[in-house]
Amino acid sequence: MALDGKLLEILVDPLTKAPLIYDRDHDELVSVESGLAYPVRDDIPVMLEEEARRLSTEEIEHWRRSR
Repeated sequence: MALDGKLLEILVDPLTKAPLIYDRDHDELVSVESGLAYPVRDDIPVMLEEEARRLSTEEIEHWRRSR
């Protein structure tokens, strides 16, 4: 199930306050600015740095081009 569009509009990276990109394939919210991907579990974003996955350089470049 996809995240609600309104929720995606108001959620930001808790570290940088930058907008997030929803990666449906991996069920993550991606922050290009901080280089982190926050998991979405049971349709609930987990916006904790310690739960986030560090993005590779290739992933960051991919998301920069996709915006």
